[in-house]
Amino acid sequence: MDDEPLKDWAERRDAKIGRLRAVSVVPGNGPRGSHLRPEAPRAIERWNGHSWEPHGFAANLAEAKAIIYAETKEPPAPGPVPKPLGTGTGTGTGKHRKPQAPRTHGDGRAPA
Repeated sequence: MDDEPLKDWAERRDAKIGRLRAVSVVPGNGPRGSHLRPEAPRAIERWNGHSWEPHGFAANLAEAKAIIYAETKEPPAPGPVPKPLGTGTGTGTGKHRKPQAPRTHGDGRAPA
């Protein structure tokens, strides 16, 4: 097995201590994504190495981002945008593609 040494795992875990996140404060099973209801209040939570603990409160998403990204002054840049599914030409070479059979006329002759 390729188990990671405990020392490496502990270093990765400890590097995340102090990380902040914003959680929407909505009743019941309401929207969970940050982009949904940006005007909703947010609870700011801090990772202590074992669980998320209350850290603060923000009136909306913009205020929450200002608290979370206070050190960097701006949120992280988004990564590359993936190509939407189904926009290809269908001529890909991936393993899931079946090889295209040569076209023939109904009598078995190849087209001219």
